[in-house]
Amino acid sequence: MNSILWLDEENLVACIEAGIIGQDLERELQARGFTSGHEPDSYEFSSLGGWVATRASGMKKNVYGNIEDLLIQVTMVTARGTLEKPCRGPRISSGPDFDHVILGSEGTLGVITKVVLKIRPLPKCRKYGSIVFPDFESGVQCLREVAKQRCQPSSIRLMDNAQFKFGQSLRPVPSYFGLVLDGLKKLYITKIKGFDVDSMCVTTLLFEGAPEDVKHHQEKIYAIAAQFGGIPAGETNGLRGYMLTFVIAYIRDLALDYHILAESFETSVPWDKAVTLCSRVKQRVAKECKRMNIPQYLISCRVTQTYDAGCCIYFYFGYNYLGQEDPIKSYDHVEHCARDEIIACGGSISHHHGIGKLRAHWYPEQVSPLGVDLYKSTKQQLDPKNVFANGNLLRSHL
Repeated sequence: MNSILWLDEENLVACIEAGIIGQDLERELQARGFTSGHEPDSYEFSSLGGWVATRASGMKKNVYGNIEDLLIQVTMVTARGTLEKPCRGPRISSGPDFDHVILGSEGTLGVITKVVLKIRPLPKCRKYGSIVFPDFESGVQCLREVAKQRCQPSSIRLMDNAQFKFGQSLRPVPSYFGLVLDGLKKLYITKIKGFDVDSMCVTTLLFEGAPEDVKHHQEKIYAIAAQFGGIPAGETNGLRGYMLTFVIAYIRDLALDYHILAESFETSVPWDKAVTLCSRVKQRVAKECKRMNIPQYLISCRVTQTYDAGCCIYFYFGYNYLGQEDPIKSYDHVEHCARDEIIACGGSISHHHGIGKLRAHWYPEQVSPLGVDLYKSTKQQLDPKNVFANGNLLRSHL
């Protein structure tokens, strides 16, 4: 079930079977001159049905929207019949929207079989960029102002200092000329501008659209960045930072051969709590690592998506597990503590990874007892024998 069933160029929608993988979907759409614009970190491996089932978000949501913004119609086969809307209007007011029951249901209510999705013509121009900030707080303030003015480019992502250094360590060895050029850039940033290598961070940018619009957009973003001490750092760094997101999954798997266990977790949080949340989660991870005798670890974060009222923060945690009797149990303990800290700081249980089985512990308190009862009633109505995805969202549906 991985085909584009039809594509409507007049209304800019396509009907697609839910099993198609993200990179295959984009390849087929782009061959016809279109794009879905939905580009999650996992789009090489994740499916369209999975995006809907987990309420996914992509790196370019600023222009194209999250999956709930792209969705026009979804078909789900349940144990009691098929759930779908007959009308493909752009917006419908006909009582509760049951598409939003399917969105985020994580396979617990039925099988998503096909989706009618918005598509867009391929942009004529695509430009990367990057900005260096003296510290993380300055970068967050800049992203907040960009969001306030609602002028986000396709992607704007802020890496903290640890991720900035990690990215630099993955750079290819430059030529002699490259070494000289890099030395001059570092001299300018550290000696002339006074940035501290141990606190500076970087924002990566992606602009898409008509060439004249991209040029104007770049000028506006860099002007805002200058108000917060940001310095343009070039297109190459922007491209490298953007692609690092896809590379991290491969690095994680490779790291296992060197006794390093690593994974990510994310949240969404109001703007006024973002910096505090990042700081407290890092402190909590450090505290738990010390308690569990884990001397070598990395905890870093980045702001990946921005909204009017807040942002998504993505954490990466990895550690050398030599000496740990049960490395996975140790990791789970640290992440569990980090998640408790996130919620205590006003963060959400998840921004786009969903609940699954690992985060089911926190689900009831996030939706209230009545919310749990409402979900259980829906489950009972659509899947009375508990056939689908037992244990996702709630540890027991019965």
